[in-house]
This record gives sequence, C-alpha cells and structure tokens, in this order.
Amino acid sequence: MTPARQPTAPAGEEVPVSEQEGLLSGKVAVVTGAGQGLGLAYAAALAAEGAAVVVNDVDPAAADAAVAALVAAGGRAVASVGAVGPAETAQGLVDTAVAEFGRLDILVTNAGILRDTVLWKMTDADFDAVLDVHLRGTFTCVRAAAVRMREQGEGGRIICIGSPTGQVGNFGQTNYAAAKAGIVGMVRTWSLELARANIMVNAVIPVAATGMTETAPFLKPYVAALHEGRPLPAYARRELSFGPPEDVAGLVVFLASADAAGISGPGPRPRRRPAGTVEPSDRGRGGVRGRRLDAQGDRRDLGHRAETARAERRPTLP
Repeated sequence: MTPARQPTAPAGEEVPVSEQEGLLSGKVAVVTGAGQGLGLAYAAALAAEGAAVVVNDVDPAAADAAVAALVAAGGRAVASVGAVGPAETAQGLVDTAVAEFGRLDILVTNAGILRDTVLWKMTDADFDAVLDVHLRGTFTCVRAAAVRMREQGEGGRIICIGSPTGQVGNFGQTNYAAAKAGIVGMVRTWSLELARANIMVNAVIPVAATGMTETAPFLKPYVAALHEGRPLPAYARRELSFGPPEDVAGLVVFLASADAAGISGPGPRPRRRPAGTVEPSDRGRGGVRGRRLDAQGDRRDLGHRAETARAERRPTLP
C-alpha cells in the first residue's frame, strides 16, 4: 500500500488526516458494525487515507465514540445508528452518506452477531437472528449501495466480510457458517452483475483478535498475547494468518482504492479457496500486503490448513 503523500506543514505542526493526499481522498465510505473491533479498524484505516466515513453500529455509544476517535485523528466521520437487516436501515446509510458528504464510493459490510450453540439445541430464533444480520444485512446494504453507485456512474467498491467458519465450519456455529458461506456466494454473483458498472466486489476472510474470536478456545492464548503486548509465534502468524484487526484493515484500504481496479470476485476456480475471497497475509514493518487467493496461489488452501491446525501440536507462546 502506497503511503499517503503529506503536504508541507510548519515545523512542529502535525498535518490533519483530512488535509493529506491519501489513497482515498475525496471518497466516501459506509462501514457497518464499525463501533469496535474489525469494523472500527476498517473505518479508521479508510479515514486515515482520506475517505469520509459513515460509521454504523447498533450501539449509539459505540458509534459516537468511534466517530469521535476518527475526528480527533483529523478524519471526517458521522454516525448512523441502527441494526442492519431491514431495507430501511440500508437505505438510511446510503442517504446519510449522500446527505453528509455528497456521494457514496465504498461500502464495507462488517456488522454481525453470534448465537452459538450445537445443532440439536439451536432454535429457529437463533438461526434466523444470525442470518438476518449477516446475510440479509449484507444483501440489503449492498443492494442500496449498488443502486446509488450505478446512478453516480463512476464505479465503486464493495467489500463484504466473511469468515473462515463459512469455508471450513466451526463447532456450534451452524447459523454463522451458513450466513458467511452465503455472503461469499452472493459476492461471486454481484461481481458478475456489477462488472459493467465498474463496481468491484470482493469478500475478505479475516482471522483477527476481536470480541468474536477471543471466545474460540484454540485462539485464546494468541488473543491474550496480543492484549499483553507479546509477539505471536510464527505458527499463529503464518499458519493461522492471525493478528490484530489492523492487519486486515490495510487490505480493505487496498481493495477500496484505485490500486485495486479490475480486482473483483471471479468465476469458480478449481481446488483452491473460494473464488472472490481475499485473505490478509502476514503484516511486517513495511505494512500490510494483500494477496489474491486463486487456483494459481502458492499457499495451501484454507481447509487443509485448518485440518493441519487441529492435528499439529501448537507451539508454546513465549
């Protein structure tokens, strides 16, 4: 990712983010579920590269705090509170972007909930609640954004957040797995339908330390290490692609930028990760490098890595 070019400022004075020439200067983004965790990291990274951001969250306090943090860092942001799923919420997000900033260029669908339990204990309400937020929420938000972007006639970027659970499954997450797998299927379809409008559509499959992942028993030691400021072992970084939310945020910025022109969910490809999905690679001192995952990729497929993770003894953290 190319660093933002900063204009000259008087000695000792910091140039506000809003005055920098970032990758996304002049662009307007909507990020759902942006009050904390990965969503907040996405919103902050987009704002740091010059985008104006509509911060959506179901929690008013979290949304307001996120906006305050982005504005304090020199960015432009407003809150739009509401649970995604209903078409009215989706349209409200688009309307807010247009009313506050004049347009909509980028949509990141990140909002989600969990209702974990095993199959024989999962109620219809448990199943429906998760699909309503993750699957229907993604559908309604993307539909509303696509209508606006097509009307503008200048293309756009749609980035939908999936999960490894949607690709390889996870104990107690029938509802979540179904929703996240469905998102990838929709992304494949939308990339075909929106190609003529120059709207790029991609799914990102993150593995990061958040409130959702810290409940996974095999990830708890790594989440604790990050909270305590200890380095993660190579196994967690390279085999699980696990790290802080900021690892994924750099990839989202790239996919939202002009540098990602032409990168959109392709048709099916054999024997590798699902087409149209992207996974963050290791994060080094030089920043985050995004890596397209396709049949020609040289990394082992996600399913094989998950099976290997279960079979191998995990190293002891330092």
